[in-house]
Amino acid sequence: MEVVWFDGEKKYMEDFLALPKMLYGKKDIMQNESEERKLLTGKHVLNKYFKLYKLCAYDKEKIVGRLVITIYPDDTNAYVGFFECIDDEKCAFLMFLEGEKLAREKGKTKIVGPMDASFWIKYRMKTNFFHRRPYVSEPYNKDYYLKLFLNNGYEIQEKYISNIYSKLTTKNLEEGKIKERYEKFLKKGYKIVSPDKKTWDKTISEVYRLIIKLYSDFPAFKYISEEDFKKIYSPLKNVLDMSMVKIAYYQGRAVGFFIGMPNYHNKLYKKINLFTLFSILKTRKRSSDYVMLYMGVDSSHRGLGKAMTYTIMKNLVKRQATSIGALIKKGRVVEQYAQGAKEDQCEYVLLSKIL
Repeated sequence: MEVVWFDGEKKYMEDFLALPKMLYGKKDIMQNESEERKLLTGKHVLNKYFKLYKLCAYDKEKIVGRLVITIYPDDTNAYVGFFECIDDEKCAFLMFLEGEKLAREKGKTKIVGPMDASFWIKYRMKTNFFHRRPYVSEPYNKDYYLKLFLNNGYEIQEKYISNIYSKLTTKNLEEGKIKERYEKFLKKGYKIVSPDKKTWDKTISEVYRLIIKLYSDFPAFKYISEEDFKKIYSPLKNVLDMSMVKIAYYQGRAVGFFIGMPNYHNKLYKKINLFTLFSILKTRKRSSDYVMLYMGVDSSHRGLGKAMTYTIMKNLVKRQATSIGALIKKGRVVEQYAQGAKEDQCEYVLLSKIL
């Protein structure tokens, strides 16, 4: 078994991109090959913020593992990501060994992951409920990856959860005085509205300003410019159901946001043909399941998050749809929303290792 660092060599790049298809089935592969190719070739909008060191592992010339070490110039941490591997301790050990050696040579004191190059692309590792088909944007991986990380000296740094909800009823709207909270904020002069495609450019700028302020203390968070943020997220307007997106305003200023999305599973990462396009449009128009992806509220408007959630819950009741409250940091208040409808709780971790 051998490991090979590569840069632009076509053979290694194609092997790197091919490995996920060997490990996952059609329904659970969450690889965005187009985005990965851009990152590998330096053509992604975010490439200018970091440097990627790419590695493939081979057993008798067959690709069996891959890994990327991401280096930021102003960070004492290195980041390990794009990790894929057969269930083999030796393969994982050799890749981690090489990655850690490189990180030390670059003067880094800790390695954190999994993070695929950037906070804005994908980070975290799933640790349970692998029988469930992955939902859109879920950080999905093989069930043995946690074992491979822990056996190579990594420790759990952060924990996250996703709540899986059954169909909500009007009774759920009465839980935790959520309706009263909504009405209270309306009386105070707050407006909670959905954007549309015409106002999306303004909305995405407002969301950017809030995210940069509210998410800056998240592990692995990195600043990016508003221009680059828009390049990444502006296309969302084509797949969002705008009724599941809410912006809260107070005295004309955006002070909170809530972004839910129809559960496309892995459809958005596939090559678009006529059938895939029809399926995406059908799901956007009427989904049976929605993923609550992002929420943020300015700290001077405490309690507004629950009021915004009420407007989304009303939509879910009306549509008789199930939902997922995605990727919440363990211990946050939002974890307790709609407890009466919670069926399961998926778990995720971010790990680290001192070098």
